[in-house]
Amino acid sequence: MSAPPELPEIVTRAFDVSRRAGYVSFCRNETGRLLATLAATRDGTMAEFGTGCGVGTAWLRSGVRRDSARIVTAELDPRLAKFAGEIFDEDPQVEVLAVDWASLRDRGPFSLLFLDAGMPGDITVDNIEELIEEGGIVVLDDLLPCEQWPPLSYGRVDTLREHWLTDERFTAVEVLVAPETTVLIATKR
Repeated sequence: MSAPPELPEIVTRAFDVSRRAGYVSFCRNETGRLLATLAATRDGTMAEFGTGCGVGTAWLRSGVRRDSARIVTAELDPRLAKFAGEIFDEDPQVEVLAVDWASLRDRGPFSLLFLDAGMPGDITVDNIEELIEEGGIVVLDDLLPCEQWPPLSYGRVDTLREHWLTDERFTAVEVLVAPETTVLIATKR
């Protein structure tokens, strides 16, 4: 996959913070470049559920082009949220909260929502749909590639992926971002 080797400065800072925190589970650069591209098209409030140390949020922020855009990000682990907060402590467009993602329901509707497909909690279409504005985008990452229908994961039907790809409230596609991972992108109709 073609991509410039340089990283945006804010993403480099996020990687440095992650290393200092000893946190190694973060957004891939391929997914990050996709997030930055999508964020560049958005106004309003964007969100990430499951911040970790802020690498995904940094990718989102690197793409923001409008002063009217805001990013709110929720991390359940207060230690990780504190580390992520260091990256954005002087950025009025980003708010890092040490809360469960469900507490952000009153912050929506979101123009873009990024979350991990393997995240604990109920990230079903029904629970997320009400949080997304019309024309808003949901990005689910960390899916294993699957070339069949219905989609399988670990020998079972991947109902999360199946529901997102067939729900009539969204137009959705799965995109291979690296040989071993895909991202699901769903736009609310």
